[in-house]
Amino acid sequence: MSTQIKVDNVSVNYNSTSVFNNVSLDVKKGDFLGIIGPNGSGKTTLLKTILGIVKPTLGKVIVEKNARIGYVPQFSNFEKSFPILVKEVVQMGILKKNIVPFFHANKAQIKESENIMKRVGIYELSDRNINKLSGGQLQKALIARALMSNPDVLVLDEPTASLDSKSTNDIYELLKELNIEKTIILVSHDLNAVSSYVKHIACLNGTLHVHDDNLVTVKVMNEVYGCPIDLIAHGNIPHRVLKTHAEVK
Repeated sequence: MSTQIKVDNVSVNYNSTSVFNNVSLDVKKGDFLGIIGPNGSGKTTLLKTILGIVKPTLGKVIVEKNARIGYVPQFSNFEKSFPILVKEVVQMGILKKNIVPFFHANKAQIKESENIMKRVGIYELSDRNINKLSGGQLQKALIARALMSNPDVLVLDEPTASLDSKSTNDIYELLKELNIEKTIILVSHDLNAVSSYVKHIACLNGTLHVHDDNLVTVKVMNEVYGCPIDLIAHGNIPHRVLKTHAEVK
């Protein structure tokens, strides 16, 4: 398989604060990579560096020639009160950097958006205001928006954050289907889902450890947090403790 994205000894600093150092990563065509790590470890920054939004302090990111990347940000950062319909949100995925005022999708683009909404399971919601959607429905709309650019690589930041178990499973089943034809990179705290669906795991906490499988083991957790710990998951929000769970007061 060809390498679609190569992260070559990348370090990122914000002013004098180091986010991560000497990160190297090869993302092959058809991969499904899950990036895990504690809050503040630089996971979102790494995604934004891959996307070219954040410039590396050192090192470089090389994207395969002509490879298109679609980005699905955390939906918690989406302004849900804005008066816009689902189909309009999806069609926003065709907008370029230079936005044209009063832009309208043409017939072919409208048809494509309808096909994508059917594929992700939200076609019947196309005329609904975005603020009337559940968390899972909104996440599917944002995925549909990213698919409008027909990306070769789909990058997602916490796609199941704050979703219930059914919505989480729906999103991961959709991503599994999309992975048949697209490379997927996602950041997630949902370790159960990650270990069930992704092909490889990368653990980020200052530096990056890449694993050739999707098993979340004690070794993986030690690499993520830098010390022997137990990982306890209540719902989709894991936390770490230095004692056994029964001893925590």
